[in-house]
Amino acid sequence: MIESLNRVEISLSALRHNFSLLKAKAPDAAVLAMVKADGYGHGMSECARTLAAAGADCFGVAEAVEGVELRKNGIDRPVFIMAGLLPEIIPALFDYRLTPVVVDDSCLETLSREAVQRGQEIGLHLKVDAGMGRQGCALSSIGGIIRQIQTLPGLSLSGIMAHFPKADDPDSDSTTEITAAFGRRLEKVQELLPENLVLHLANSGGILYFPDSHQDMVRPGISLYGYYPNGEQGKMNAEEPRLQPVMRFSSRIIQIREVAAGTGLGYGHTFTTSWPTKIAIIPAGYEDGYLRCLSSRSQALVHGQRVPAVGRISMNLTMFDVTDLGRVKLGDEVVLLGRQGDEEITADEIATWMETISYEILCLFGNLNNRVYV
Repeated sequence: MIESLNRVEISLSALRHNFSLLKAKAPDAAVLAMVKADGYGHGMSECARTLAAAGADCFGVAEAVEGVELRKNGIDRPVFIMAGLLPEIIPALFDYRLTPVVVDDSCLETLSREAVQRGQEIGLHLKVDAGMGRQGCALSSIGGIIRQIQTLPGLSLSGIMAHFPKADDPDSDSTTEITAAFGRRLEKVQELLPENLVLHLANSGGILYFPDSHQDMVRPGISLYGYYPNGEQGKMNAEEPRLQPVMRFSSRIIQIREVAAGTGLGYGHTFTTSWPTKIAIIPAGYEDGYLRCLSSRSQALVHGQRVPAVGRISMNLTMFDVTDLGRVKLGDEVVLLGRQGDEEITADEIATWMETISYEILCLFGNLNNRVYV
């Protein structure tokens, strides 16, 4: 079988290591492992199976279609649908035993009718906006929605959650303030809260930097995959053991050319050589997530040394200057993300070149390339 020369390796041992590290940070909380966006580019079902074996209590996805895929791939633990609902999605919640996260009261009656028709009860979690300003009901409306849930047959309130907007900043007061506001509001409706209600706030930043936010359950995302929510700063400040990157992206040299000084390279000749230069070409480009904005900005690893990208990145081809490496041959590995020898290129570094965040890098590379699990 012929495979692509571009290869994304997913280290399941690193994934297990990260889960264990995060669980140790919040030992008394259940773990809802976020595997949305195809496991942040790492493969949703494969990662969920590994995390379930490591002890994850439940999983979070964005859409119901992802939850259905997890069920079809043998995941039997609770799966939370985090990004909201429309009426046409509701039958699938019952068919596949998925847990809805409701953000207001708009779907409650439809959920209730479906439950009654099936003779079932469905547990749901209520998302409140405690400061994110995105999804969720207002803190002031919690009581009214809880009462509505309690009056509708077939519905039970299993949990209440909120999300942090600034937990990636350990120095921000926002996370502490949101945790406190969440607690104060729940105290005011204490008489309405059912027993065994699960409260959850903490994302990766909450787990790592704000232990008072851990509540009954935590929701690690980017940290599962080996990156700190505040990027390289978080990695530098972290004590051992540190998170381990789970993804590595490599390609191979398909041509080596020696060109004279004054040679324009690639579309638009955006780069011109200043001296005789040896160029290595790989079959990866913006189709593979190695975006055009990295042109003449990024670096890769060849023989354990950094080499610069030169010229404009094409759909399927990227050029690197390997003049200083000595002997380079066809088929040599080129690492775009990850470690080779003593050197490493991280998603945080690539994110700096692309003016984005590690999350986007992992999703791009993982979702657009052949993945191999090691």
